[in-house]
Amino acid sequence: MSEEINITLEDAKRIILYIRENIENYLESGKRLPIPDDLEQKFQKKCGAFVTLNRHNISGNPLRGCIGYIEPEYKLCEVIKRVSVSAGCEDPRFPSVTREELDNLVIEISILTPPKLLKVDDPKEYLEKITIGKHGLIIEKGMRRGLLLPQVPVDRNRNWDPKTFLEQTCQKAWLSKDEWKKKETNVYSFTAILFEEKEPRGQVVKKEIGE
Repeated sequence: MSEEINITLEDAKRIILYIRENIENYLESGKRLPIPDDLEQKFQKKCGAFVTLNRHNISGNPLRGCIGYIEPEYKLCEVIKRVSVSAGCEDPRFPSVTREELDNLVIEISILTPPKLLKVDDPKEYLEKITIGKHGLIIEKGMRRGLLLPQVPVDRNRNWDPKTFLEQTCQKAWLSKDEWKKKETNVYSFTAILFEEKEPRGQVVKKEIGE
């Protein structure tokens, strides 16, 4: 992935530790922590990123918060600082996490390549351009926009095909599921590198989608 930011496993461990400490500090003081100088200097490139919080070892949907930036509008160091707290405390779908709850949450970070508009003559061509387990999708029509990360079609034992992925992304944008078939609807793809904790405060690994 030529546009991918160079991030080592050690970098990811430090980023995820910072994310956790930033959320904890915000819950205690209402203030965000400055990002460590070395991480700030290393991650000056602008790119999109999402922080996801999942409840550990539960049945059903583990999602507890997920916030990020799609477009490469800010330096990665700044995105991490902003969205770490937002994922825990500002996701409108959930109440803010509590300090005690953090002990049962695992942290995942997805670092995105810039979205690429998929150009087709016939919407059926989208089905050939989307690789499950590699691409994330953005559906955009007018003021409505929905995004699903590359891991969504395969997480939690899902087995979506490209058509289902397009339909679900349409619904994420509050559009009808067949809106991707219309010429005035824009479909973008992107890729991501993922790192996650295996358990709360535990080992950080690079996540291979589909595992």
